Amino acid sequence: MSIYNNSHNEKALINGLVFIVDDEESVRKSLHNLLSSVGYQVQEFATAQAFLDTDLPKTPVCLILDMQMPDASGLDVAEKLSQNNITIPVIFLTGYGSIPLSVEAMKLGAQEFLTKPVNPDALLIAVDKALKWDRNNIQQRIEIADFTSRYQSLTPREKNVLEFIISGLLIKQIASELHVSEITIKVHKQKIMQKMFTKSLPELVRISERLNIISARTR
Repeated sequence: MSIYNNSHNEKALINGLVFIVDDEESVRKSLHNLLSSVGYQVQEFATAQAFLDTDLPKTPVCLILDMQMPDASGLDVAEKLSQNNITIPVIFLTGYGSIPLSVEAMKLGAQEFLTKPVNPDALLIAVDKALKWDRNNIQQRIEIADFTSRYQSLTPREKNVLEFIISGLLIKQIASELHVSEITIKVHKQKIMQKMFTKSLPELVRISERLNIISARTR
């Protein structure tokens, strides 16, 4: 999933964009009609993968996600978003409620956990709350997307060296660990700093923490 393009119609997104992921067409259409009737822009997806393959805009969004689907569960989708450092508010829908499921959903950052058939008023309240939350979260999401893009520009070896750098090891120690020369590590470090657009080690560590990069010492 790539994120934050500007391909969506900005005028249509004034009230917010709501993604619906549910394998039941009747449910998608019902939710679509309800949400569009109050001014929300809506996009439907019949499968989890179709949603994960789409782009997210630089505008407030929320995700209405079916808990049980043939290709992937709602929890699977939420975990995938988390792994990609994508934080968007999620409203889980399920045909039956259970405490374990709701607890797991909340651990993955769910804004709400609703059972089908969904009460229209409850859903609209949940969507409004989720979009308000995302309006406050957009800048953070854009920053994470930028950091992720920088990190992905690193080579596998540079990523490996980065893990040692943020662990606090000196150039000499990293060279010894990787069985290469100190000059090689110095070159890697310089390229890492350039690609990550950082001017200091503390700044590099801070970005790494935001991306949940694990240091070599904790492995």
